[in-house]
Amino acid sequence: MPDLTISPAPTALATSPVSHNRRDPFAIAVRFQSVIGLILVIICGVVFSPSRNGQLLFLAPDNIANIVRAISETGIIALGMTFVIITAGIDLSVGALLGLSSVLVATLMISFGWSPLAAIIGVAAIGTLFGGIQGAISTRFRLEPFIVTLAGLQVARGLALMVSGNKYINISYGDGPGLANPAFDILSQRLFGNTVPVATLIFLGLALIATFVLNRTRFGRYVFAVGGNQRAARLSGIPVNGIKMAVYAIAGLSASLAGVVHAGQFSFGSPNDGMGYELTAIAAVVIGGTSLFGGAGSMVGTVAGSIMLGALANILQLNNVNPALQLLATGAIIVLAAMLQSLVRRREGSVR
Repeated sequence: MPDLTISPAPTALATSPVSHNRRDPFAIAVRFQSVIGLILVIICGVVFSPSRNGQLLFLAPDNIANIVRAISETGIIALGMTFVIITAGIDLSVGALLGLSSVLVATLMISFGWSPLAAIIGVAAIGTLFGGIQGAISTRFRLEPFIVTLAGLQVARGLALMVSGNKYINISYGDGPGLANPAFDILSQRLFGNTVPVATLIFLGLALIATFVLNRTRFGRYVFAVGGNQRAARLSGIPVNGIKMAVYAIAGLSASLAGVVHAGQFSFGSPNDGMGYELTAIAAVVIGGTSLFGGAGSMVGTVAGSIMLGALANILQLNNVNPALQLLATGAIIVLAAMLQSLVRRREGSVR
């Protein structure tokens, strides 16, 4: 009997985009850009750090704790944003939704006497619904996510102003009307010898959950498939519209939880909080290696990107650099990361 086994041609293997991409140093560098960038930022932090009593302020335990605490809120938002960007979407409403959530959780506890757990669950449900509605509008009417979420930003900010009366809602703890349960104050505490902020532990816990969902579940595989080739995903039987709605719901949930953490850390809710957080979250995701073109990304990279941005902001603060430069640096980093991703795509296309 003749041998009917078909073997791949050697030339096909030699020109495979995947194998070429694995050997391409430039593509590898872009893939691990968040880790490389984080290492460079840490080196710069050590080199340019001011010192006090012979100790580098950048490496001081209290300063490290401040860095990880500061990135917790935008980091939580970035986790949800990673799902959205992998599907080649974008969500500009997350910063305003953080402000709305901080106002809502404060109002529910102070004005309505809700327990912290009930208030958190209620706010998380509202955030999830808000994000899901945006995803539904975008998919049902085939509107660009940029437009829909930009409108969502305005809606969330307007609702926050209405609920709060354009005022800060202070959270005072105790028993009785107008006071919140002291259990909510745990969000502002530090554990393990007053070194690790609770907010950071929440961020890392959510990062582990998000990593598992993205890498170990069918839903995660569907997210990558939708971002990689939407038409092929639909022909394969994947509910593309449902997946898109789900990732925006996840982004809304992440923003609402970040708003809860924000209110807990500062003991107040403000309708104007969260401005610019969407830019920082997007920057962390893109720096982490998630492609703006969809179909590729990782939660580990997002966490590394968040830490990198936090460390960079801290270095500027320690050296009394104008805070406006942080915004300039963030914008430049986003553009640079997008350019590098575009170059990788072009190189892969030329190989094909």
